[in-house]
Amino acid sequence: MTATAPIDKNSHVVLVDGSAYIFRAFHALPPLTRKTDGLPIGAVAGFSNMLFKLMVNQSDEDRPTHFAVIFDASGNTFRNEIYDLYKANRSALPEDLIPQFPLTREATLAFGAPSIEMTGYEADDLIATYARIADEAGARCTIISSDKDLMQLVTENVIMRDPMKNKDIGIKEVIEKFGVEPARVIDVQALAGDSVDNIPGVPGIGVKTAVLLLNEYGPLEELLERSGEIPQKGRREKMLANKDMALLSKQLVTLKTDIDLEVPLEDLAVTDPDVDVLFDFLERMTFRTLTARVRAALGAGETDGLRKDDTAPDAGAPAELDAPKNVKFDAEKYVCVQDAATLREWVDKAMKAGVVAVDLETNSLDSAAAKMVGVCLSHADNEACYIPLGHVGVGNSAEGGDMFGAAAPKQIPMQEALDILEPLLHSPSVLKVGQNFKYDLGVFQRYEGNGKALHPAPYDDTMLISYCLETGLRGHGMDAMSELYFGHKAISFKEIAGTGKSQKTFDQIELDVATKYAAEDADVTLRLWKFLKPKLAAAGVATAYETMDRPLPAVTAQMENNGIKVDRTELNRLSGLFAQKMAQLEDEAYEIAGTKFNVGSPKQIGEILFDNMGLEGGKKTKTGAWQTGVDVLEKLADEGQALPRVILDWRQYSKLKSTYTDALVSQINPDTGRVHTSYSLAATTTGRLSSSDPNLQNIPIRTEMGRKIRDAFVAETGHVLVAADYSQIELRILAHVADLSTMKQAFADGVDIHALTASEMFGVPLSEMTPEIRRNAKAINFGIIYGISAFGLAKNIGISRGEASDYIKTYFEKFPGIKAYMEEAKAEAREYGYITTILGRKCHIKGIRDSNQMSRAFAERQAINAPIQGAAADIMRRAMIRMPEAIEDVEGARLLLQVHDELVFEVPEAKANALIDIIVPTMESAHKPAIEMSVPLLVEAKAAKNWNDAH
Repeated sequence: MTATAPIDKNSHVVLVDGSAYIFRAFHALPPLTRKTDGLPIGAVAGFSNMLFKLMVNQSDEDRPTHFAVIFDASGNTFRNEIYDLYKANRSALPEDLIPQFPLTREATLAFGAPSIEMTGYEADDLIATYARIADEAGARCTIISSDKDLMQLVTENVIMRDPMKNKDIGIKEVIEKFGVEPARVIDVQALAGDSVDNIPGVPGIGVKTAVLLLNEYGPLEELLERSGEIPQKGRREKMLANKDMALLSKQLVTLKTDIDLEVPLEDLAVTDPDVDVLFDFLERMTFRTLTARVRAALGAGETDGLRKDDTAPDAGAPAELDAPKNVKFDAEKYVCVQDAATLREWVDKAMKAGVVAVDLETNSLDSAAAKMVGVCLSHADNEACYIPLGHVGVGNSAEGGDMFGAAAPKQIPMQEALDILEPLLHSPSVLKVGQNFKYDLGVFQRYEGNGKALHPAPYDDTMLISYCLETGLRGHGMDAMSELYFGHKAISFKEIAGTGKSQKTFDQIELDVATKYAAEDADVTLRLWKFLKPKLAAAGVATAYETMDRPLPAVTAQMENNGIKVDRTELNRLSGLFAQKMAQLEDEAYEIAGTKFNVGSPKQIGEILFDNMGLEGGKKTKTGAWQTGVDVLEKLADEGQALPRVILDWRQYSKLKSTYTDALVSQINPDTGRVHTSYSLAATTTGRLSSSDPNLQNIPIRTEMGRKIRDAFVAETGHVLVAADYSQIELRILAHVADLSTMKQAFADGVDIHALTASEMFGVPLSEMTPEIRRNAKAINFGIIYGISAFGLAKNIGISRGEASDYIKTYFEKFPGIKAYMEEAKAEAREYGYITTILGRKCHIKGIRDSNQMSRAFAERQAINAPIQGAAADIMRRAMIRMPEAIEDVEGARLLLQVHDELVFEVPEAKANALIDIIVPTMESAHKPAIEMSVPLLVEAKAAKNWNDAH
């Protein structure tokens, strides 16, 4: 966790080059695996021991006041944009190292240290920026690394420390290595290049020659200008021919020292680790020796630790979820079923058992496009089988054969197998159990058995059972749960299919390997169901699971298969329109500024606005660059400055084009002409669904141009889209749970709730309400739900923090029930570790008892919001679950999307009104009969040819 403390000459900042160190630890230490499951942990062990020494086991003089571990973020950086071959020579990562990367980040957090990374930058750049800030403040800074690339940062205040040799690297050591002082290391590297990072340098010029040339002719730029003076012909010709390459290389090796850091250096003040988290991590890693050393250093017994103010454990797994470890799995008993007679025997066994785990293997993660490759069944522990149906043979693929590929293995013809499986899948007396069963249902729905579309039922979903038991606590993936509850590490897909370009699809996997992997999935799933399902009643969430979670996979699977039609021509037209608008705005910006500049560069924008134009009100970041964020530009625009408004408009069009119009075109399914989003049912703390590939919940609706994106989402010919949206559902729930009589009466009377709030707070009659006053009241209404601070409100509506504080105080005085509700929500979360929504979902709140005030405050805001947003999510889930039956008599009607508080349908145009007459009351009564709300729910619905016009 982070804390805040100022940086001064008494500070000691320690920055660990985590990305480099894990490689050093991996290659320097002997291989080490966890005995329980064979997980490689050697590098993690070295990494954890180093953290212990740095954070706990240091002398007072050397102990850091500020500390962080810096990692490389995944993906490309700005250097790849400069030179696309940057690091192109890097070899593939060792397989034993790959699973250890996330564990080093977990180790960092367990020891109470910040884990820092930023997309687009390397760890070295972040270290460089932090080191510069520390140096300028006169603080000591120690960089834990021996990477030569960081030696350019060494100063009187900044040193490096080789963690393997425990050797300090200062100015003297850098000069001994390079022959120049640290500030000139960049020039040496620019000339010599680096084969590891594929930095070209000047061919034929090594470090020694580079030093000689630089010492004789001066800095790199001066040397390049004087290259013709070099007497040695070979060196002269190399330098003359590669000037551009040398300058490019200097760009690549120069570390950024002016990054706009997401986490300020002051926020990296050292704090005590959470002893429960630390010892849990060390125990799971089986670091017994280190655990003993940590306990001794902390003076901690088996249960004592550093958090003296916390006698109760933080929110965690309910005690009843304690599970037997080291459950035995016997893969040798798994069977590969390759003939119809054997398949019938397995179906008979499953019928008699009354419950069977079912799992599909496919060739894609996209359920709307995936082809079925095989089916897995399990009816008892270690009694599992794999039924291959679409394997094409090693070296072949479903898209086309390979002349060197092996012949396809013996398999039951797919249709024959599905006909045999159909009675089992549809039997009302056999419970089908799946893990993330939405995916399997989505694939099954596109196939038939005995002439009927396959809709397996009844079913249970172990992912959703876990989610209902532990909403907000942890992930609910099968592999993680197998290891957590059974101490069993399931076979990973990467183990059997490989990674990267050489990765096989499942239809290319050999049957013996495929059987062990696939049958194990079914075996683990069935055992998870046996273990977790009885816990629902014991935890008091059985009704929540049955009414809000269990039925949802079938509904969302059908929605994903339905997809929504997208007009490619309209997207291309909008993309062209946005590009044209951007070009016009660029010309306008150049004219106002009196010069050309990169409109997408915050640095250049700051220089134009505050250096060239001399605008007032500019502020610099701690790196010395001008701030040019949205808030800065909007403030200037509100003051009448033309250029900031032009830049803001350009940014809006740029985002619309890159994120939406361009990206959506590539996500249209070529077979259906529709986009098929994927819904995550167990990913949020509150029960809300999330959407991905594409994320339709992020399509902008607050601006006119943003709403135009929805113009491209259209109905099929002869049909319309119907959008049905809950009106202010979260405020209605707040009025109900906080018993706000004034608000409840306003909702009952159909009064504008934001105008009413403004009237109550500011004493303005409704007849005299202005848009600005109503807008401020709206910001407060919605801000209060999310526990907004005076600072946040001030920023949102453009007032001083003092005024915002007075607004919030007045709000609580006018609506005293809200303050009481907030305190009750926080108290409930502190006592139980979770809050419960009005419909019975338990939302766990991590960090609610944290000793760190910032972490605890964040958790308290979650506790305030979760009952409101959670109840809204519960109601939406219940509405979705009821919808298929409700609309089945409206021929041609289909539910397509769920976005925020809205459902989107497609229906023949002539039946739109009939559909609206059904869906509105269905949504408005979704909370019944479970609860009676004292505030009516209101749904607004409209039909149109496209999604935008349906609002």
